[in-house]
Amino acid sequence: MPEGPDRLARVQSVGGCLFRVMALGCAALYLLLCLAAVYRPRNPWDLAPVAVAAVVAYACLARRRLTRWAAIAAGASLLLTGTLAALGTAVQDQAALVEVTGLLVLVTRMAWTAPQSRVVAMTALVSLPIVIIPLRGSRLLLIGFAAPLAVLVAIAIGTGLYLRAVDARRRRALSDARRDERLELARDLHDFVAHHVTGIVVQAQAARFAASSGAAAQSPEQLDRMFGQIEKAGTEALTSMRRMVGLLRDAQDAARPGGAAGGGGATRPVGDLSQVAELVDGFGDAPPATLALADDLGALPPEVVTSVHRVVQEALTNARKHAADATIVRVSVARLGDGSVEVAVRDDGQGRGRRLPSGGFGLAGLAERVDAVDGRLTAGPRPEGGWEVVAVIPVSED
Repeated sequence: MPEGPDRLARVQSVGGCLFRVMALGCAALYLLLCLAAVYRPRNPWDLAPVAVAAVVAYACLARRRLTRWAAIAAGASLLLTGTLAALGTAVQDQAALVEVTGLLVLVTRMAWTAPQSRVVAMTALVSLPIVIIPLRGSRLLLIGFAAPLAVLVAIAIGTGLYLRAVDARRRRALSDARRDERLELARDLHDFVAHHVTGIVVQAQAARFAASSGAAAQSPEQLDRMFGQIEKAGTEALTSMRRMVGLLRDAQDAARPGGAAGGGGATRPVGDLSQVAELVDGFGDAPPATLALADDLGALPPEVVTSVHRVVQEALTNARKHAADATIVRVSVARLGDGSVEVAVRDDGQGRGRRLPSGGFGLAGLAERVDAVDGRLTAGPRPEGGWEVVAVIPVSED
């Protein structure tokens, strides 16, 4: 199996760690500059804003227990503002800029990621200290700066809610893609089961007609062959029906009102690997595609053939959209040592000349289909360059 996705995940993880280290370093440097500005404090209260700003900066960069750290930062800011306003103490508040900036970041993150039941409370809690921070100077400052600060808070809340809506829309689209793929596979399996049940009925009717017509009795070999065909068709139909029922149960949880159940969408006919050859032949010459079918594939179950067809179709579509600089796309279908079928689509593109934006859900639906037939799918960059999509689909020996 290719290691591309694992390597890509490690690169992303290292990049995220470096980004956090840089952010922490910048925050620490800014706080040190603020501390240097009040290195000769006129009174002990001059260091309090720096300490609160440090707490707020740490809360902004927290990855775990963000809600708790946001509440601590907001509470510390409110406590300092209330204390200074009550005592009437003037302080050197050069760190207020980093404090307000950090609180605005926390407002955005609360509106974006806070649990649904606490998003309003946490957003309000973190917004309040921003609006009343001018009280540390005087009430006149509060009157003059409260409105501009409230506008900044509103912008931060709007940004967070927009990001929250984008995430929710993406989750719904991903769920819809998975549901549609499950329903499409269920329709394919339904056609397969109907085919075999029809065969069972025809075989049974033929045996009954032969027994009631008074014709010469059939030989034991003929009867054995007839009942063997009925047994095989029944076994395959039951196996596919069991899988189909499992898919429909999963899809029912994600179904929306007025969904595709009654949409009457056309289903792909269940056939053989010639459909895959036709798919590759019709891919075109930009870039050209080649197909290599192993000689030992034999007869494959229809659900395996349709899954192979779906993998090739999605991978070729992605190659056409995102690998404009590729010189060739190679499609191969082969048997592995354990009897499973491996279908691989590889190109040599380097990511230049990207033609179309990514929808983001094709591979998710494809993984759902492959997983439904107990297979596994990997997609990622190749060590020698280019991209590959590889699916391994088990084949029942029954």
